[in-house]
Amino acid sequence: MQIAFWILAVLAVVSAAGVIWQKNLFRAALLLVLCFLAVAGIFVTLSADFLAAVQLIINVGAVAILIIMSIMLTREVTSGNPSGKLGLPALAATGVLAFSIIITSVSSYWPLSSSSPLEPTTAALANLLFENDGFIFLIQLGAILLLTTIIGAIVLLRKED
Repeated sequence: MQIAFWILAVLAVVSAAGVIWQKNLFRAALLLVLCFLAVAGIFVTLSADFLAAVQLIINVGAVAILIIMSIMLTREVTSGNPSGKLGLPALAATGVLAFSIIITSVSSYWPLSSSSPLEPTTAALANLLFENDGFIFLIQLGAILLLTTIIGAIVLLRKED
């Protein structure tokens, strides 16, 4: 299981770096889908089955498809990203953020359990989310927001005949 974790971790990092360095937007979106799938695989290796399912449904199923659809609706996909003047400030901000995350991670105490969960966590978490006092309204609201975004993208980018 540890070998699979490290293979998926390397795949996630390499595909995320490919998203950044890829000039073609469509290929970058496909690499983003690959990164999302690798993260879902990492969750499976860590016995976090509910997080893996949520990763697949929300990120791969909704966000990535929305990005690919909006790229396909865009008229000039092959032109790539315009060269910006904010590359150096973005690199500096990323370095500061990465440094602070590394310092916080190293200086924090992380208690580890030596055993994996005895039973899958999906049923218990699903009951908490979807029962009467759960978050079902917010989940439905998010779905309506995504649908509205898709319809808005189609209306804004359709050709006038």
